This record gives sequence, C-alpha cells and structure tokens, in this order.
Amino acid sequence: MKAIGLTGGIGSGKTTVAAMLEEFGATVIHADAVGHETYRPHSDGWHRLIATFGAAILAPDETIDRKRLGAVVFSDPQALARLNAIVHPLIFAEIQRRIAAYRAAGHVRPIVVEAAVLIEANWLPLVDEVWLVLTNRDAVIERLEKQRGLRPAAVDARIAAQLRDAERERYADVIIHNTGTLADLRREVRTLWDRVLSRG
Repeated sequence: MKAIGLTGGIGSGKTTVAAMLEEFGATVIHADAVGHETYRPHSDGWHRLIATFGAAILAPDETIDRKRLGAVVFSDPQALARLNAIVHPLIFAEIQRRIAAYRAAGHVRPIVVEAAVLIEANWLPLVDEVWLVLTNRDAVIERLEKQRGLRPAAVDARIAAQLRDAERERYADVIIHNTGTLADLRREVRTLWDRVLSRG
C-alpha cells in the first residue's frame, strides 16, 4: 500500500485535490485534523501547550482556543517554533500509527496524507511519493480574497512566510498545475489517480 504526500502552498487548491481524491476512493488523512486531535482537552499535547503558552490560550470549555493561540505564535517566530516543536512530532506519530493500522488491516489502495507543511515539518519519511499542487499568485489572491476576505497584501505576507514553490518542487515526484478550470483539474487528478492504481 503506497502512501502519497499531498502538499502545496496557501490557496494552491490542495484541499480541492484532496476532496477529489476522496471522491475517487482514496483514504485521505488530513494533517490539520490530526493536529487538532493532538491537543484535545487533557491530552499530552494539551498539557504541553498550556505549560508553554499559559492558560490564556484556553476557551471556556477547556479546548485550545486556536484564535488565541494563533495571536500568540503568528506574531512571534520563536513562539511559532516552540508550538511546532510540540505539535509536529505528535502529528507525525499519529499519522504513522494510522498508516500502520491501515496496512495491518489489509488496506491495499493508496493512502493520501494531505499536509501543507509536509516538507517543512520533516514528514517525508511517512510517504512514498510527494504530489505538489501549484498555481499562480493571481489565482491565490483571487481565491483567498473570495474565501477568507484577505486583501492582496495579506496574501503576499502569508506566501512570503511559507516555503517557496521552487523549494517544494525539489521534493515533488508529481506536480499538479492548478491553473485551468475545475474540470481541467479534475481530469488531471483522475488521470494521476488511475495511474497510481494501475501500478498497484
């Protein structure tokens, strides 16, 4: 059973590709969702985040308030590094556990690990190949303005804070160019998925 790492920059269309792959029959592990589970109330991750950032990051129901946590870490690179040092290894271990469980259960179809920080977090050992979704800056700005209400300057700041596409391409086995219509993207993803299935 092959594990495919699906990654891409903000607004690239990575989430859309993941949804298409799920529709085509792939089992998709969403790293963001796994991340949220690693700091559910009273878990090891939860205790470590409170010890590091204080109880002010808690919501009234004792969950981690992601907006409060974000306000702390995204304005301070050192704080963000501390957060990642706690959460990234926990996410890695949980994704690794899930992949092993699928394999032990006799799962034969490829599993897709959707992760924006697949490369930056050093999660490459989890996957057999990397699929990278690329698009152009204008498309990213248009999508994020429509989806999140972000202005172009805010989008540029987020792009600048990420790994550059040229660096991501160094690790990519497959590049998906999301520069056409949704139908174009679907055809490309379907072709890639069918190719993987035919290889076994």
